[in-house]
Amino acid sequence: MAQSGSRHYRASTASRRIMFYSHDTFGLGHLRRSRALATALTGGDDQASAIILTGSPVAGRFTFPERVDHIRLPGVTKLYDGSYVSQTLGLDIDDTTSLRAGLIQTAIEQYEPDLLIVDKEPTGFRGELLPTLEWLRLRGKTRTVLGLRDVLDEPAVLAAEWARKGAVQATENLYDDIWVYGARDVYDPTEGLPLSDDVRSRMHYTGYLRREVTDASDAPQGPYILVTPGGGGDGAAMVSLVLDAYEQDPDLSPRAVLIYGPFLSGEVRDVFDARVAKLGGRVTAVGFESRIEALYAGAEGVVCMGGYNTFCEVLSFDKRALIVPRTVPRLEQWIRASRAEQLGLVRMLDENRDGMTPQAMIKAIRNLPHQGKPSEAGADGLLDGLDVVVARARVLMGLESKE
Repeated sequence: MAQSGSRHYRASTASRRIMFYSHDTFGLGHLRRSRALATALTGGDDQASAIILTGSPVAGRFTFPERVDHIRLPGVTKLYDGSYVSQTLGLDIDDTTSLRAGLIQTAIEQYEPDLLIVDKEPTGFRGELLPTLEWLRLRGKTRTVLGLRDVLDEPAVLAAEWARKGAVQATENLYDDIWVYGARDVYDPTEGLPLSDDVRSRMHYTGYLRREVTDASDAPQGPYILVTPGGGGDGAAMVSLVLDAYEQDPDLSPRAVLIYGPFLSGEVRDVFDARVAKLGGRVTAVGFESRIEALYAGAEGVVCMGGYNTFCEVLSFDKRALIVPRTVPRLEQWIRASRAEQLGLVRMLDENRDGMTPQAMIKAIRNLPHQGKPSEAGADGLLDGLDVVVARARVLMGLESKE
């Protein structure tokens, strides 16, 4: 059983310590989600602190609130064939994984968290989290949570992946709670997984994680649409299509503020910068903006990919949005965007239905002002995630009763 009434937890002490594990082999999603959760969990409790274990190479570019810090794990890079290599150390992947596993174990032993929240991967990157999870279960002083985004992948693909990684067994035996950062009425990310009734009784649909402007940023003057491919590592096609639209339609407006993302390759960015320079200010571009929330808040509309954090921002700032989802290596973004379009929350540019052409993008951008806002389709009722997480964390740490 994952829970035991006989355990003694550190919640009886003055301080409350929360550790996040965010494997971050690609993109910004895991780190940004953990950062939002850590901010919420410490913001209303001056006795709480949090540390995020992250493999993100850009973690140092973000600001963290008071009593929230991060530990950078050695980075890894996924190759085109699906294998991984060390990002900078020159070690083989087994040695890199072993090093990361040791650092995770040491950090948790020293910090002694009351609560460990694991993002998406039940066993961690290549199973690196299993030794620590098993040690915590035997020690019995830390409550453990598996946090899942609203969509993971299509059911058959996800079931095969979890079977290969031993993720179902880990979820069954090593976690006290499973939090789904979405709404059951929108999508069930565990569809197709052979989870027991006991595990499903420990699942809590929190709702989406509301975002706010936390750091002021200079907003552009005049109307603009925000164009963002998220981390940017897989966003070149979308960015190019937006530039095609502005190049082919000289009357297309309003102007676009383009955030490439930190993982868009330098050579590709150089080509895009040259194209932007020829547009006479109708499109402006920067590589990275850690305070992107302020740009969302001021935008007339958004053209974006379909990642989880981007979707939360679209809902939170109530922005008319055109989502251009990726379809490889997973269908996650397409599933999210398709379901959101069905609910009237956003508009999707679908390759098979609409075509990925400049004309389709021009038409979609021109239509943005005529779309309904997410709030008109009930988005406000989907954004209770942070409040639910805070309440559930307090229960797990023994600060409030289950009632």
